[in-house]
Amino acid sequence: MEINSVSFVKSSAHPRECPPMDKPEYAFIGRSNVGKSSLINMIVGRLSMAKISSTPGKTQLINHFEINLPKKGDNDNSWYLTDLPGFGYAKVSKKDRVKWEKTSKQFLEGRTNLMCTMMLLDSRLKPQKVDLDFMAYMGETGLPFVMVFTKVDKLNKAEKAKFLSDYQAEMLKQWSKMPPVFVTSSETKEGREELLNFFEQTNSLF
Repeated sequence: MEINSVSFVKSSAHPRECPPMDKPEYAFIGRSNVGKSSLINMIVGRLSMAKISSTPGKTQLINHFEINLPKKGDNDNSWYLTDLPGFGYAKVSKKDRVKWEKTSKQFLEGRTNLMCTMMLLDSRLKPQKVDLDFMAYMGETGLPFVMVFTKVDKLNKAEKAKFLSDYQAEMLKQWSKMPPVFVTSSETKEGREELLNFFEQTNSLF
């Protein structure tokens, strides 16, 4: 599937400044160097739609993009892709980290058009407490989310075969079952079609 068009809508410092809740929306969130900007650029097929930085924690605002898929009949097939501030070990003050996390949670809990949160996880790392805690928060709050593993091209064959079962073993200590999982690489475009199909199918529920 190809995307018809992509446009930057706006950056917002607070959820009340965000665009109207008139389209399906998907929020992307993860630790500061999980590869969020690269993944977003890979999904939308643009080299520099989301800004990539070597400095973790560069995204400090809520960034909205409008994605237009091919129309189906008379139905508008557009939706919002929302880039939320990263969390975790960005080299910023504790005060800023707390503020960003609070802003993200206010956003996630207040957007009635939010179809799903895309929880990004680095496939090279063992389960991190900050990620597990954030997923637990979403579960307790009743926020639908999927797990999106990034940088899978960095794994060797043995690691790629094993990392998901290791993560599942850790998740099932807290969860009765795993949320839906996508395995991606911004380098090889692995997972792109699966994600686009997921967005299109989920949009029909809006």
